Amino acid sequence: MDIGAKEIKGWHKGKGWKDIGYHFVIRLNGKVELGRPLYKVGSHVIGWNTDSVGVCYVGGVEDKKPKDTMNAAQEAAWRKLVSTLRAQYGALEVFGHNDFTDQKACPSFKVGEKFADMKLNPNTPP
Repeated sequence: MDIGAKEIKGWHKGKGWKDIGYHFVIRLNGKVELGRPLYKVGSHVIGWNTDSVGVCYVGGVEDKKPKDTMNAAQEAAWRKLVSTLRAQYGALEVFGHNDFTDQKACPSFKVGEKFADMKLNPNTPP
C-alpha cells in the first residue's frame, strides 16, 4: 500500500496511542516523512523506546506474508537517514524490530545482515 505517516498515525491513534509510534516513515517512493518528533520518546519497541529512533519503511509484506520488499529508493533513503542521524547524534547501532522479539517479523529481513556495512559493531546484540 502506498501509505505514509498520516495513515500510520491514524492507525496508531485508533489503538488509543498518543501519536504515531515511529519518528520517521519511508514511503514507497523513498520520501522520508516525519512521524513523532525526535524530542518525544517513540513507541516502536517495548523496553527500548527511550534510547532509540523508530524508523518504519512502507512494505515488508506480500500476499499477507512477511517479505523483504524494500525497493532501491527506500534503501537509499534509509542509508541517508541513518547517516544524517549519526552525524547529529553520534554512533548509532541499527537494528530491526525482529531483533528484539520473536513476536515481530518486521522489517521482514535481518537489518544486521542486509545493512552489514552500516553496523558499527557486528558482535553487539540488541
